[in-house]
Amino acid sequence: MTKADIVNEISKNTGIEKVTVQKAVEAFMDTIKDSLVANNNVYLRGFGSFVIKTRAKKTARNISKNTTIVIPEHNIPAFKPSKVFVSEVKDSKKK
Repeated sequence: MTKADIVNEISKNTGIEKVTVQKAVEAFMDTIKDSLVANNNVYLRGFGSFVIKTRAKKTARNISKNTTIVIPEHNIPAFKPSKVFVSEVKDSKKK
């Protein structure tokens, strides 16, 4: 499902114009991105959490040059679904 599909579904289910829904979806995503950039986690009860995870410093190999490189510690965004979300997805596979 793409962002356009999400906008179409919300517009169809609510009767709100697609342009308005698209602005709301864009604003939602921008707000989440801005919060994560500011190092703040986002918690959506019953859906999941958008969190910042810290990856530790590690040594890796550049295969093409056959050299060792050090990848510094860095932050990455991650999504952790809620227990309700996970159980609904698991139950949908049983049907």
